[in-house]
Amino acid sequence: MNSSAKADSTHIDIAIDRVAKIYAQAIVDAADAAGCRREVLAELGTLAREVLPKVPHAAEVFASPKVAPEEKSRIIDRLAAGRMQPTTTNSLHVLARHGRLGILEQVVAAAERLADDRDGRSEATFTTAVPLDAAEQQRIAAETEKALAATLTPRFVVDPSIIGGLVVRVGDTIYDQSVATGLARLGGLLQARNIHAIQNREYSWHN
Repeated sequence: MNSSAKADSTHIDIAIDRVAKIYAQAIVDAADAAGCRREVLAELGTLAREVLPKVPHAAEVFASPKVAPEEKSRIIDRLAAGRMQPTTTNSLHVLARHGRLGILEQVVAAAERLADDRDGRSEATFTTAVPLDAAEQQRIAAETEKALAATLTPRFVVDPSIIGGLVVRVGDTIYDQSVATGLARLGGLLQARNIHAIQNREYSWHN
């Protein structure tokens, strides 16, 4: 990719991010006023990340500028069908009317970040070389909150290239397992597990 293409891509991403934040704020404000923020964000998140990826035609229609907003609204009504909060349905109709359903996932992510900010929470990404079970995830999140004196919304990512066991990212700051004794202990265990997996060919490749 040449430099001009990279610049164009960056410009587009920044533009989408800005637009997503505008709609995210409107959605969170409306949900807060209705007292249903958690439900609305959960419903939008499920639609964007679980439902639409399994219904390619609907996803394509939502993203297409050639499909009239009225048709998109009819699809929204069929998807909602009394199963969603009115604020969720109204948010989708607003996005449809302004031709922004194609960035629904970005809007949801921005709304979740805004909600965390208002609740005094920070998003934390935990990267490990191997998957962790629920108990390990809960433990590592609790250890990190204690070490950083922060309230976190954890997200776990698997990256086989992480040999050191554990990397934690909170905002723009990256920590290794040295941030707390408990994390260091868990990081050591994860590293030992990685070595055992390599020695015994117990690995899988992730594209």
